[in-house]
Amino acid sequence: MRPLCVHMDDFCSYREPTSVSLHDVDYFVLVGPTGAGKSTVIDAICFALYGSVPRWGKENVIRLALAPSATSGRVALVFEAAGRRYGVVRALARTKQSVTTKEARLDELDPSVDPADGIEEMLAAQVRTIADGPDPVTAAVERVTGLEFRYFTQCVVLPQGRFADFLQAEPRKRQDLLVQLLDAGTFEVIMKRAGEEAKVAEARAQAAEAQLAKVGAVDEAAETAARQRVERLETLGDQVRSALDELRRTDDTIRDRDADAADAARSLDALAALAMPEDVPTLADDLKTATGAAERAAREAARHEEAESAARERLAALGDKAVLDLAARAHRDHARLTEEIETVRAEAEQARREAADAEADVAVAQANLQQAQEELQRTRDAHTAADLVQRLAVGEPCPVCLREVTEPPERHAPPALGAADRKVKARARDLETAQDALRRLEREADRRDEKLDGLRRQLDAQDEHIRAHPDADDVQRRLDAIGAAEADAERARQDLLSARADLAKAERLLAGLNDEAGRAQRTLDEARDTVVAFGAPAVDRTDLHAAWTTLLNWRDQEAARRGEAAETLANELSDLRARRDDRRRALAAALDAHEIAVPATIDTDTVRDAVLNARNQAENRLADVQRDRRRAEELAGEIRKHQQDAAVAQDLARHLRANNFENWLCGEALALLVDTASETLRELSGGQFEFVLDDRNAIEVTDHTEAGLRRSVRTLSGGETFQASLALALALSDQIARLGGGAARSLDSIFLDEGFGTLDPATLDTVATTLERLTSGGDRMVGIVTHVPALAERVPVRFDVSRDHTGSHLEKRST
Repeated sequence: MRPLCVHMDDFCSYREPTSVSLHDVDYFVLVGPTGAGKSTVIDAICFALYGSVPRWGKENVIRLALAPSATSGRVALVFEAAGRRYGVVRALARTKQSVTTKEARLDELDPSVDPADGIEEMLAAQVRTIADGPDPVTAAVERVTGLEFRYFTQCVVLPQGRFADFLQAEPRKRQDLLVQLLDAGTFEVIMKRAGEEAKVAEARAQAAEAQLAKVGAVDEAAETAARQRVERLETLGDQVRSALDELRRTDDTIRDRDADAADAARSLDALAALAMPEDVPTLADDLKTATGAAERAAREAARHEEAESAARERLAALGDKAVLDLAARAHRDHARLTEEIETVRAEAEQARREAADAEADVAVAQANLQQAQEELQRTRDAHTAADLVQRLAVGEPCPVCLREVTEPPERHAPPALGAADRKVKARARDLETAQDALRRLEREADRRDEKLDGLRRQLDAQDEHIRAHPDADDVQRRLDAIGAAEADAERARQDLLSARADLAKAERLLAGLNDEAGRAQRTLDEARDTVVAFGAPAVDRTDLHAAWTTLLNWRDQEAARRGEAAETLANELSDLRARRDDRRRALAAALDAHEIAVPATIDTDTVRDAVLNARNQAENRLADVQRDRRRAEELAGEIRKHQQDAAVAQDLARHLRANNFENWLCGEALALLVDTASETLRELSGGQFEFVLDDRNAIEVTDHTEAGLRRSVRTLSGGETFQASLALALALSDQIARLGGGAARSLDSIFLDEGFGTLDPATLDTVATTLERLTSGGDRMVGIVTHVPALAERVPVRFDVSRDHTGSHLEKRST
């Protein structure tokens, strides 16, 4: 795991958003006063990955992650592992009771984004979401890094106060870490897989044995017998084909004779079906009677048509009834209109007189108004000043001096002026009333004149009809004569309709009999057509009864002759069927002799199919025997192979099942780590100490200043413990990639947060040189937290950490 950038927002002492870019850094140092927030940067990496920080003393504690007065916060980390780029984000929120993780997400990111663009650009380049939620994200991180939180803080992040955990750990706990780092659990998986493979191989061997048992004993004798069966059936096939050809010829002859017999039966049936219809003898008399009735009905209808035509001619000679009706109506309307015109003329004259009176009233009202207006003007002239004052308005010019009126004088209107004005208004109202009355009466007179004109026009229109027929009594007499003629014409029409109905009935009866005669003729023709192929004689079509008699006499003679021929044909068919049955029995016996199931129907197709099926079965049996012999040999080989595979898998599982294999593997890895760490420890201690393992794989040190005395690591002083822990940590980081599997491949960074101030200058120089050598290849990141200026000055990249009342601040510098 190699971090590229870590971002903190309201995380612990970092109140302001702060990003620490590490993508171009292999070796860096965090320096600053105590409590400034140096270790918090390493804590942010741990918290982003696992949701916890080792300094807080307990996993899953998150309440310390949020700044004391902050309501929400966020930690983000972009890192690379095993050639892939990942982004993990954890967002915090404060509730009334506690601090909770509001959001947690682990994404795989696009590695093509330049880390120099910043953490937000890298997080935005999401390829897929791997986990969502606090616990799923932690579990996914463990899979990606290959380390649980407790081991991550011993191999990658070495926090304050826990630097010596791996050095002083019990052998069992140290072995648990090595098992995870070495991916030794893989061997347990191999052991289980070997056991499963052994079971699978045994099951396959048993399945092959079961298949071999199903194949049964097949030998050369069985194959010979199967081959001979095929040969016998081939010979039988030739014999059957000859017999089937004979049967086919016999069947063809029988079919021909059956067809002849069927023809004979059909001819006899057709002859027997000939029968004279029951109505043929009486049909001619019925036709004669119906023809006479139709002729009489036609003559009666013609007589009534003449009578109806004469009645209509008499009616037409009396004149146009519509014209006479108009003349009679005109005489009635003329008297009514004449009387109404006199009434309306009197009303119109009265309206004109009333309008003239109203016009005189208007003239009087106009004179009175003019007199009142003259009196008003005289009064105004007498009181000019008072009248002028009433018409002045502020802001308007005075009509006398033309100056703007600023303050009008007091207005005291004389009583005479008001009385004159009111009199003018009253006379104006009287004039308006008189004018309204005049207009109303003039409109009423106009309406009476218009109505009178309309009545006169109607009277003129009636005069035209009266001039053509001036005698009203003559008009009424002629209308009465037309009414009587119309009644006569209607009676004649009803008589004609009745006669025509009788004629139609007689014609329908005649047509029905003619149709029946036609059908009888067609029946005769159709009946003769059914037997004309048998030699039916010609008949007289003009006499149906005689024709039928001739046809039926011929029928009796022909039926007797054909009956004798049908009996002779039936005897011949019986002989042919007997010979065919004998041949079928012989063929069935031949099939039975060759163990072929005899078909229910012995005919060409079924027998040929039965022989062909038997031959196919025999050939299939021969092929099965040959295949089974080959299959038996293959199964025997498979059984041997599966048994061998099962034995190998069982041996492998048995060897891996022993607990000492894991102990041996971890012991070898620990011995290699101790050898590598000893070189660093000798260099750091000036040759005083080196690591050794006791018989229980506990780590001890050899003190060469005490004649090679072996001491427990717990007897070392604080500075000596730091040297030993650092040597072991560096060896673990350097050597584990050569030993382990997937987890070890992710250990390409280490972060040291410990008191380098306990070291003397010489040891400090050795530590600095060792760390520089560890990062010289550029494939491992080393980050340290220190207060020692001499060590910080030797680190190429420096992050200065400070803190004020607003929180912690971080600045990147190159030394």
